[in-house]
Amino acid sequence: MKKNRINIITLFFLSINILRAGEGMWLPFLLEKNIADMQAGGLKLSAEDIYSINKSSLKDAVVHFGGGCTAEVLSYDGLILTNHHCGYGQIQSHSSVQNDYLTNGFWAMRREDELPNNGLTATFIISMTDVTTDALKNYKGVMSEKSRDSLIVANSQSLIKGAVKGTHYDAYVRPFYNGNQYILIVTETFKDVRLVGAPPESVGNFGGDTDNWMWPRHTCDFSLFRIYAGKDNKPAAFSKDNVPFKPRKSFTINAKGVEKGDFTMVYGFPGRTTEYLSSYAVSLIMNTSNPIKINMRELKLSIIEKDMKSSDEIRIKYSAKFNGTANYYKKWMGESLGLKINKAVYNKEEFEKLFTQNLTTGPNIRNAYSGILPQLQTAYNELKPYQIAIDYFNEAIMGIELFSLTRAFDKLVDMCKNTAVTDEQINTERLKLIENVKGFYKDYNVATDKKIFETLFPFYIDSVAKGSSRQEEFKSIIVKYKSNYKPLANLLYSKSLFTSETKLLHFLNSFTRKQCTKILKDDAYHLSNRLFRTFNEDVLEFQKINSKITLLNRDYIKAQMDIFPDKKYYPDANSTLRVTYGKVDEIAPRDGLRYNYYTTLDGVMQKDGTAPDYVVPKKLKELWQKKDYGTYADKNGELRTCFIASNHTTGGNSGSPVLDANGNLVGINFDRIWEGTMSDIMYDPNRCRNITADIRYVLFVIDKLGGAGYLLNEMTILK
Repeated sequence: MKKNRINIITLFFLSINILRAGEGMWLPFLLEKNIADMQAGGLKLSAEDIYSINKSSLKDAVVHFGGGCTAEVLSYDGLILTNHHCGYGQIQSHSSVQNDYLTNGFWAMRREDELPNNGLTATFIISMTDVTTDALKNYKGVMSEKSRDSLIVANSQSLIKGAVKGTHYDAYVRPFYNGNQYILIVTETFKDVRLVGAPPESVGNFGGDTDNWMWPRHTCDFSLFRIYAGKDNKPAAFSKDNVPFKPRKSFTINAKGVEKGDFTMVYGFPGRTTEYLSSYAVSLIMNTSNPIKINMRELKLSIIEKDMKSSDEIRIKYSAKFNGTANYYKKWMGESLGLKINKAVYNKEEFEKLFTQNLTTGPNIRNAYSGILPQLQTAYNELKPYQIAIDYFNEAIMGIELFSLTRAFDKLVDMCKNTAVTDEQINTERLKLIENVKGFYKDYNVATDKKIFETLFPFYIDSVAKGSSRQEEFKSIIVKYKSNYKPLANLLYSKSLFTSETKLLHFLNSFTRKQCTKILKDDAYHLSNRLFRTFNEDVLEFQKINSKITLLNRDYIKAQMDIFPDKKYYPDANSTLRVTYGKVDEIAPRDGLRYNYYTTLDGVMQKDGTAPDYVVPKKLKELWQKKDYGTYADKNGELRTCFIASNHTTGGNSGSPVLDANGNLVGINFDRIWEGTMSDIMYDPNRCRNITADIRYVLFVIDKLGGAGYLLNEMTILK
């Protein structure tokens, strides 16, 4: 009976792992092993239609946007589509109280009105190649991890050099499966990317923080940019002489829409997932790390939100910061809830029992892998206090902008101490800092930051320093202020050189090497030095332990593949190009709760005015009242705004094209539902859905609301 029970458990776990509809972030150049499953789900394309290096394919219309989001090519004049929140920083940078593009939207009615964005890039994937054998060439099992890393770096550099020789391309080698596989990726990066259009924030970010990570959703989360190139169609720095880039592929738009059960596919650059973690890691995330981060961000957000409401100037300065802080605050809340509902730790523990039972299948496996789980447990116990310290530092100390400004002066201080550094070199750094300070203060409010200091600083000192090895380092502060740090805040923010733009710029304008002592004696800089020195010590210890964990996790995923070879394994996301696929579907994420798979403009109007994040522009109301939807309504005369499907997505997939069975664009991915955000750690087909802005709503907003219908003329649209 015991043997039968083990077999039943084995079948149970393997069936879950194999049959989870929608799970997986698949490497596009290896889709042959998935293509039959995809076609069975409705796909009408071949693997080569999706990824090819021999002909134009869908991959050639997918863009890594700014290094953190995805975009898609909409025309053969380089027009690209991404999320509003992905272009938010650029929209904000061009905004002012006089020209408030965040509030009013922006549309370049002529090519010459399109706005350049310093530092913004658009990257295409040229090719992906498995180079595991070459990357590990000359590797011997007795090597230390440091020697192994050095060998891989050297081998990778050789591979990269050979891949880009005689081209304008870039390349890198990225590890997969915790270092069990290595892939060479060749890229082409464009550096002249201009803002073309964006809806008002009340449309592009409708629902704001209230709706973030939630369903039902009614956000038209998009912005439009255009890639420019030199006259040879190759990447070039910004120049008025540049011309619109001519891409190898542009997506055809399907304006007919999708229905329940339709096949969908998301093509993009998911950022980071950790699907193969042990129960010890999941427990640390769910029970320790996430609660700290959630609490710190909740406090910070409440301060920023209150100050943003008090002034339009502060609102514009802090809008992007607020959204960035709020995004993962809410994500972590949903992730923890999902992990708890799904009994993630328990299920991981049950799998680990099964893993241990199956170690008896052969002496080679038993000898190679029997110590992995006990060693992981010990390592995570050692890691926990350092994880706590680092989480408090990242959220509390790094949440105080004053300290990030003081850190920017470290290089100048070091240069002044070094007699080998010339006055000319110091002057070059001085000029850089002048520009940095101006940029910093453009989006900074001293009073807001002081409130954040008063609220967050005590958490780091009292929660980390007290009763720990760090107590001695901060003993004088703890004794002097007795957990009341407002007097310290008053001292720093009234006396520090770094809390006055005028004083700081005056200081820099006349700075010489001899004046370096003034920086060192500054109270804010001095405190920052102490904090960062302590943090760096904690990071070193954290890294030592984490290095052991990394090695163990590499063996652990290899062990799972050896012990359960019938399971389909996909590599964790690491900002490389991936394909995920699923179906349009409704969802019942919690008991008694069931959601439809799409929303309509009627829902926008129902929300109007019920919360500060629900403000509908007058023109949109008028269009709704007249039912003036043009050709963008569905067969029932409704204007659909968003839909959900079972595609496995994460951060980095923001802006990804959502494609139909024929590879046509039906929407733009922008979020996941709150109850399913634990999919970064554990995917559940019953709770995980990606949220997509229906392409018909995007076209409607461009055309009818924005009055920029001319942009549709360069797109290929199926109606």
